[in-house]
Amino acid sequence: MPGHTNPPTLPPSTADLARSITHQASRQTYYTIGWLVDRGLTDDAYRAYAYFRWVDDTIDGTSKDRRAQLAFVARQRQLLQRLQAGAATDGLSPQELQLADLLRARQDDHPGLCSYLTNMMAVMEFDAARRGRLITAEELERCTTQLSAAIMDALAYFIGHRHKYPTGEARLQAVRGAHIAHMLRDTCADLEAGYFNIPRQVLEAHRIALTDIAHPAYRSWVRQRVELARRCFQDGKRHIRSMGNPRSQIAGYLYCTRFEVVLRCIEMDRYLLRSKYPGLPGLPMWLLAFVPAPRPVLGVSKHTPAGNIR
Repeated sequence: MPGHTNPPTLPPSTADLARSITHQASRQTYYTIGWLVDRGLTDDAYRAYAYFRWVDDTIDGTSKDRRAQLAFVARQRQLLQRLQAGAATDGLSPQELQLADLLRARQDDHPGLCSYLTNMMAVMEFDAARRGRLITAEELERCTTQLSAAIMDALAYFIGHRHKYPTGEARLQAVRGAHIAHMLRDTCADLEAGYFNIPRQVLEAHRIALTDIAHPAYRSWVRQRVELARRCFQDGKRHIRSMGNPRSQIAGYLYCTRFEVVLRCIEMDRYLLRSKYPGLPGLPMWLLAFVPAPRPVLGVSKHTPAGNIR
């Protein structure tokens, strides 16, 4: 089938673990990978998601000792660098073996995988470093750009691996919009965990506190972010229409819809952020008729991180 690849078969252990982690953490991600990723790359897509799900949850779950958090993510960055260089590694945890198997399965020089891993690791490092401190608008923008590049390059690697996708800044816009919505959605929960999603410049300019989410200045900032996200989705959807790969387009539209639901709720609340928002409704049954059913989960692990990558 065009666009599908057949990488070398790897031992089943990390594939089973990756499927288990993904299934427990995000049913939407689990079924999106099973239905839309190139045949032959599904196990690697589960590994790619599950590894960073584990990294993110470990950062969040570690005690508030910043040294421990930074030491953990530094080890993961060094491990990624060693694996990318082809160096031998011993003593890896089952979760780290997911990353090793993912890189060992590479069979060409497609840049998407390395871009995804490098940029996502930078996002993880930023998340670990920002816990307990205010962030600047410039830091937030840099994180958004890195995450956007990671997600779009992962899509190009795992869906339509050999398809030539259009390039340009517009390709990042849908993920920019999603990240803005994501940060707004998680503001209240993140505040309790020590993550502050509003830039320091806004707080200082209006002399408001982190907890002043009902303050007119805070709500005005939220409105500006919602409007920016709407523009990003508008531009991003134009890019999605131009991608030329139906599976990538389905994945892109589902990704946008998930966060546009959040934006609509924020607008209806007149930009007063709440602690919880509804998730994406179930996939329409007509869509399932056009995609093969994923294989069942095997060997469910007791270690099942949950949540969403920031």
